[in-house]
Amino acid sequence: MSNKELNGKEKAAILLIALGPQKSAEIFKHLNEEEIEELTLQIANMRMVSPEEKQEVIEDFYQLCLAQEYISEGGINYAKDVLERALGADKAVNIISRLTSSLQVRPFEFVRKADPNQLLNYIQNEHPQTIALILSYLSPAQSAHILASLPQEKQSEVTRRIAIMDSTSPEVVKEIESVLESKFSNIVSQDFTVAGGIQSVVDILNSVDRGTEKYIMEELDIKDAELSDEIRKRMFVFEDIVGLDNRSIQRIIREVDNSQWAIALKSASEEVKETVFVNMSKRLAEMIKEDIEFMGPIRLKDIEEAQQNIVNIIRRLEEEGEIITPRGGDEIIV
Repeated sequence: MSNKELNGKEKAAILLIALGPQKSAEIFKHLNEEEIEELTLQIANMRMVSPEEKQEVIEDFYQLCLAQEYISEGGINYAKDVLERALGADKAVNIISRLTSSLQVRPFEFVRKADPNQLLNYIQNEHPQTIALILSYLSPAQSAHILASLPQEKQSEVTRRIAIMDSTSPEVVKEIESVLESKFSNIVSQDFTVAGGIQSVVDILNSVDRGTEKYIMEELDIKDAELSDEIRKRMFVFEDIVGLDNRSIQRIIREVDNSQWAIALKSASEEVKETVFVNMSKRLAEMIKEDIEFMGPIRLKDIEEAQQNIVNIIRRLEEEGEIITPRGGDEIIV
């Protein structure tokens, strides 16, 4: 069986076999149940794979990854030029054609690499709906920076519009790109482009400073309590530590500097303090309690920053699979 005769599932199965069980298990975490089932069956039914076939599949995968990287760096024309120089025209065209449908450049791609402060100057006076659309296509970090820099009266309104956004026609997207003097070739699907939604808001709010997050959520409580509640169900805030299991809290404690705990717990509720202290050694808990008692007055901004740093560590540990943070409607079985 040559590589040309292999279908996509067979190539994927051979690649996973070549990567080994540990790396394959990590990849499975990013697949849905149906994909996992299909690949597992394919691997189980795979007969002996020759070293030549394995090497061809790995090389094919490597070239696709390179092509994807080239496209993200400089666009399709740049990728095609580099691949032609390295692999020849026929091979380059074959790889690009296989990627074109799945690697269409996202709208507003030209601003995803821009300085958020420069972009803010372009859009801060636009209508909240226009700002919401643009932020929906940016990275959470970029959107968080811009959202926090907007006038407060716009922050909650833009957030609300991102959350309730469903789909936007290509014509509207192109028109807004034109206003922003887009400098790249638009590759927009003729179907409606899906952007925004509650998860976009969660991703953005998870990246803004705690003060901005608190203000926006309080404003949404007033303007749209139901929407605010749905967003909170998907978010994790410092006070949610009380809902974590002891093993997770102990894992978090090992990642956080003692000085950060002292500042973060300065104004925390007794329930939060007790939850943290009960998972520390008696000596460490007493030391942090003394630090809190003798540190004197401290700015609210510093407390919020320390709490946000801990939340960021919690979110990182969750992404790495080290801990589980419950969301609204989640049922954790231990």
